[in-house]
Amino acid sequence: MKSNTLLKGLVTTVIPVHNRPALLREAVASVLAQTYRPVEVVIVDDGSTDDTLAAAAGLSRQHADEVRVISRANAGPGAAREAGRVEARGEFIQYLDSDDLLLPGKFELQVAGLAAHPECGVSYGKTRYYRVGSRATDLPWKRTGEKVDEMFPTFLESRWWGTSTPLYRRSLSDLAGPWTTLRSEEDWEYDCRMASQGVLLHYVPEFVSEEREHDGERLSRNGSRERSKLKDRASAHALILRHAQRAGIGEGVPEMKHFARELFLLSRQCGAAGLAHESENLFRLAKNASGQLRGEKWDFKLYERLAALAGWCLMGKITCYSDNLRK
Repeated sequence: MKSNTLLKGLVTTVIPVHNRPALLREAVASVLAQTYRPVEVVIVDDGSTDDTLAAAAGLSRQHADEVRVISRANAGPGAAREAGRVEARGEFIQYLDSDDLLLPGKFELQVAGLAAHPECGVSYGKTRYYRVGSRATDLPWKRTGEKVDEMFPTFLESRWWGTSTPLYRRSLSDLAGPWTTLRSEEDWEYDCRMASQGVLLHYVPEFVSEEREHDGERLSRNGSRERSKLKDRASAHALILRHAQRAGIGEGVPEMKHFARELFLLSRQCGAAGLAHESENLFRLAKNASGQLRGEKWDFKLYERLAALAGWCLMGKITCYSDNLRK
C-alpha cells in the first residue's frame, strides 16, 4: 500500500488468529476499549478449522466501522501479519497476538509520545505476563520496565518485549519491508530488521499491555527440539546476525558475544535434531560473529575437526547430551 493512502493519526491493529475464538474476542475488545481514536482492527484468520472465522465475522458485523477480516490458508503468524500489514490504513501499526491484551490508555500514551518525539520510530511501555485465570501483578515482563534508547545492540541478547508492547510508525514498517514466512522467531527477526535502521525508541513508564500464558497451542513451545521449528530458528538467527552486522555491531560488543554463543548452542541443537546443514552453517556463523581471533581458538578448531570426522549430527547429539548432564 502506498504511503499517500494512509490515514493520519489512525492506529491499525493487526491480529493474526488460528483456532482461538474466545481469546480473539477478548483481544479485539481490548483494542476497541482504547481511549484513543481513530482505530481500526484487521483480523487475519490463518486457516482456522473451528468457529474462529465465524467469531471474527461476527465482530466485523458488530463493529463494521472499525473491524475488518481477512481469511487465508494457514501459512503461519509472519505471513498472516504481512497480509494484515499490506491492508493497514493507519499511520501507526500495532501487532497483537490473539491471546494477549492491550490496556485502555496504550494508544493515547504512545501516539502522544511519538508525536512529541518525531525522531523516534517506536514507542514501548511496560508489559505484564501471567497465566490466563490468574491475577496479574505489577511486575514488568522481560526488560519492558527499563528505558532503552535503541533496539540494537540489546536485541541481540533477546527480544526483550512482547508483540503487544511496541507501537510502530507505519513508515518504519514499510522501510523494514515484508514479514518472512518463518513460523518461529519471525517476530524477533522482524524487530532486528527494524533495529538495523538505527531506530530510536520512545518509552512510556506505564503498563500498556498484557501477555498471557495458557494451555492452548503456542508456536513458541518446543523450539529446541522440533525439527521444523529449529530450521526456522536457524534461518531467523542467520538473518538477525546479518541485520546486526549491517548496523555496524562488531564482535567486541558484549551483546554480539552473547549472540555468537547462542549461534553455537543452536548449531549443536540442530545437529542433535538431525539437521546437519543448519548445524554446520550456524557453526560458521558463530565463528564469524566471534571475530577472527576468537574464532581461531582451540575450542572452535577442535569442534570443527571432530564434526568433520564424526558428522555434525553426531557431534550435536554428544554435546547436547553433555550439556544436559552438566545442568
